Amino acid sequence: MNGEHDRLIGISYRMLGSYSDAEDAASEALVRWYRLTDAERDAIDVPSAWLTRVVSRICLDLLGSARVRREHYVGQWLPEPVHGLGLGTVNSSAPDPADLVAQQDSVTLALLVLLESVGPAQRVAFVLHDAFAMPFEEIATVLDRSPAACRQLASAARKRVHGRRPITAADSVEHDRVVRAFAMASGGGDMSLLVSLLAPDVTLVSDGGGRVTAARNPVVGSERVARFIRGITAKATDLDWSIEPVNGLSGIVIRRSNQVVGVIGLGTADDVVSDIWIVLNPDKLRHWP
Repeated sequence: MNGEHDRLIGISYRMLGSYSDAEDAASEALVRWYRLTDAERDAIDVPSAWLTRVVSRICLDLLGSARVRREHYVGQWLPEPVHGLGLGTVNSSAPDPADLVAQQDSVTLALLVLLESVGPAQRVAFVLHDAFAMPFEEIATVLDRSPAACRQLASAARKRVHGRRPITAADSVEHDRVVRAFAMASGGGDMSLLVSLLAPDVTLVSDGGGRVTAARNPVVGSERVARFIRGITAKATDLDWSIEPVNGLSGIVIRRSNQVVGVIGLGTADDVVSDIWIVLNPDKLRHWP
C-alpha cells in the first residue's frame, strides 16, 4: 500500500493545500481500510477507488475545520510548498496525456492559492473532476449530492479559478526565464530593472504564521514590491538564494547556513512577475530537503 499512500497524499494535498494535513488524511484512509474485515475488503471491487472516496470525505471534513483555523491564523495564509515536481503526477498510468497535464497543473501554487477562495464542496468536486477526471456519478457518492449538483459545484469553482488566473500565463520554459531574471535583479542594485520585471499590479503575499517576521498584509504594485524585495536582500546578506522547482515550476529557495528559511513561488505572465508568494513559516518548511 506504499504506492497508494503516496497517491492519496497527492489527492489530499490538492484539496487541502497542506502537505502535513495531506499526510494525516492519507494515513487515516489507510487505517480505515485495514480496519475492514477480510470479507468487507473482498467485497470491494476497486480498492483504489474506495480509498479515493474515503480520503476525499476526510478532506471535506478537514477543509471545514481548516477554514475556522485560518480565521485565527496570524497574518496571511499560503499553501505549504512542495519540492521539485513533488506531487505533480500521482497517476502515471493515466490513459490520456491531457489527464497528466491536468494533474501537474493542479499542484501549482497559483492554483492552490486560488482554490482557497472556493468552498470545501466546490474544491473537492473541482479537484476530483478536473484533475483526476472522476465522473460526477462517483463524486456524488463523496459529497452525498446528486451528480447534477456536483457538476454545478465543479463548474462554479472552475469559473472562479479561471476568472482570476492570468489568461496569458507563461509556459514552464518562459516562467523559468522570468524567475531567473527576477532573482538576479533582486540581488542587484538596479531598482529600475527590478521594477521592469514586475507587473504594474503585482501582488506579494508573505506567510510567517506568527513564527517569524512577515508582512501582515499583501504588498501591491511594482514600486512597492520592488522596495520590499530590495529591503530583504539588502538587510539579510547571509541568505543564499537558489532556483529550484517549487510545486512543479521554477521558484526560489532561501537558505541560511544550508537551512531552508523561505520558499518563494511566483506567478508569471506576459514576460513579467504577476504574483509573489513567500512562505517563511518554519512549520510549512519541515518537508523541504
